[in-house]
Amino acid sequence: MAIRLGVRTPSLYNHIDGLDGLRRELSVFGIRELDRRLQRAALGKATDDALASMLHAYRAFAKERPGVYAATLRAPQPGDSQVQEASQAIVDTVLTVLAAYALSPEDAIHGVRGFRALGHGFTSLEASGAFGMALDTDDSYQKLITTFLRGLGALEKTGGK
Repeated sequence: MAIRLGVRTPSLYNHIDGLDGLRRELSVFGIRELDRRLQRAALGKATDDALASMLHAYRAFAKERPGVYAATLRAPQPGDSQVQEASQAIVDTVLTVLAAYALSPEDAIHGVRGFRALGHGFTSLEASGAFGMALDTDDSYQKLITTFLRGLGALEKTGGK
């Protein structure tokens, strides 16, 4: 790690507090990078197009940076405001797009959870080789996104009922 960063090994510990500190820094970096990608994906788009683009960006990030993505899943330590703030930024990014659906505050949170479950669940199963059937995983992912978006539309129309 020190060689890659261009510093001597002892100097590395002037910047990072051991292995736990390194994991924490990687987590914050990954969460912020994922949020940047989600924001870029939504830029200039609205509602369904924005969320679909964000879900594709989520999957791409997890596939392109599997180690960094894995670091984003680490639960923050109590009182670790930097990880909590970075994580909240992603929630806020998704909530901003969901605001266009006129969902109740509770349904908007359900929407954020659904977004994460879809993005993380699919990419985790895909990364572990769990999709062994001959069907194209890109098609499967798109169909899941379409189903999720229809569900959000139904929540909007029925007021969550």
